[in-house]
Amino acid sequence: MTRAAVIERTTEYLDSGGFHADLARRVAFPTESRDPGRAAVLRSYLDDEMIPALTERLGCSARVVDNPEGRHPFLVARRHEGDDLPTVLVYGHGDVVLGDEERWRAGLSPWQVVVDGERWYGRGTADNKGQHTINIAALEQVLHVRGRLGFNLTILLETGEETGSPGLRAVCAQLRDELAADVLIASDGPRVSADRATLFLGSRGATPFTLRVDLRDGAHHSGNWGGLLRNPATVLASAVASIVDSRGRILVPGLRPSEIPENVREALTDITVGGGPGDPAIDEGWGEPGLTPAERLVGWNTVEVLSLAAGNPETPVNAIPGTAHAYCQLRSVVGTDVDKIDIVLREHLDAHGFGMVEVIVGPTMRPTRTDPDNPWVRWALASMEQTTGAKPALLPNLGGSIPNDAFADELGLCTLWVPHSYPGCAQHAPNEHLLAPVAREGLRIMAGLFWDLGDNPPSRREI
Repeated sequence: MTRAAVIERTTEYLDSGGFHADLARRVAFPTESRDPGRAAVLRSYLDDEMIPALTERLGCSARVVDNPEGRHPFLVARRHEGDDLPTVLVYGHGDVVLGDEERWRAGLSPWQVVVDGERWYGRGTADNKGQHTINIAALEQVLHVRGRLGFNLTILLETGEETGSPGLRAVCAQLRDELAADVLIASDGPRVSADRATLFLGSRGATPFTLRVDLRDGAHHSGNWGGLLRNPATVLASAVASIVDSRGRILVPGLRPSEIPENVREALTDITVGGGPGDPAIDEGWGEPGLTPAERLVGWNTVEVLSLAAGNPETPVNAIPGTAHAYCQLRSVVGTDVDKIDIVLREHLDAHGFGMVEVIVGPTMRPTRTDPDNPWVRWALASMEQTTGAKPALLPNLGGSIPNDAFADELGLCTLWVPHSYPGCAQHAPNEHLLAPVAREGLRIMAGLFWDLGDNPPSRREI
């Protein structure tokens, strides 16, 4: 009954074909949450696949919870071993983006796990079925070796993450007592690189906003009216340029974070961004000046223009358009007042003479970040280093956005994310895949973490 024994068992689970069998069965469910016609499949994934796995192999009680805000159900499973033991909340999502079958490489299918060397292809292998399969398997091996987990376990699976996690915060509020825990341990997103284990503590927030200039009905000949009619495309381009400059620097103080905390800067000193196969070259001189690439990606905000259009972009004609629009996005870190983005943008545009520019702000996924000095963080880093023999990468938050605010804000949890994917996994694209070496190391890391949680968790006095 040793830590080494449980880690070895997880390796055997992969080598014996057990992991492939579980993952292939789960990938075969076409759980496309953006397709309204897949509602029954989403429910079946929970009822027919995950509930039997969690009840029979982990001894959990489990049930499906209806979504108070839509058609994407949740699963809640629990195993209680003692009132005096720590409780971990484990999260994952069973839904995937659209399969996009026709664009996959010949011989591949989004609904079948195909092994080609170190790559295991299939929709959800990286995001997120492969990742929560790794975590559940590690829990199973700890239970088998020790005979008990040594802690209390709650598992929450959702089926709407790829549509923005509708209802997740509401379910966390509704089931606050049932989901109460000492820590969240979950897996999603990529490592910083395929060969470096990573721990991240939250994510940047994401706020979509649209700028729209609607000046008149129809277009008017530029030869007859040019110089007399205000051009909405010119107005819009100038409005965008007043928000973010030609080097990508945010010009609106209210859209910038207050600072980068010193312990966040310290954590990022050994983080290298990019450089992997297929990664684009980083543009020097782009973004906030004076920051390293890691600080710009993880520790700072960005405003991105996702699309900008006026008239007929594909076949322009000699006419001044009547309208123009830009779809934009603010990626934000902790320290940004995301509740006032609409006010900040409106006041800025008015002050710069762009009162005719309409601002439409969409729902925000809030930024979150566990303090890098939290005792749970030090505990997790030590466990991961003991398993891998190398210092893990510590990201105070992910550059992308995940629904961590439901756990950090609604449940008040310390959040630890250990990703089992890598930047080149083709997540959300054709030919999505999981790397076998990353899966192997992920199984070993999670077995070590869960073993240590039952053997030597942080002292509650220390926390």
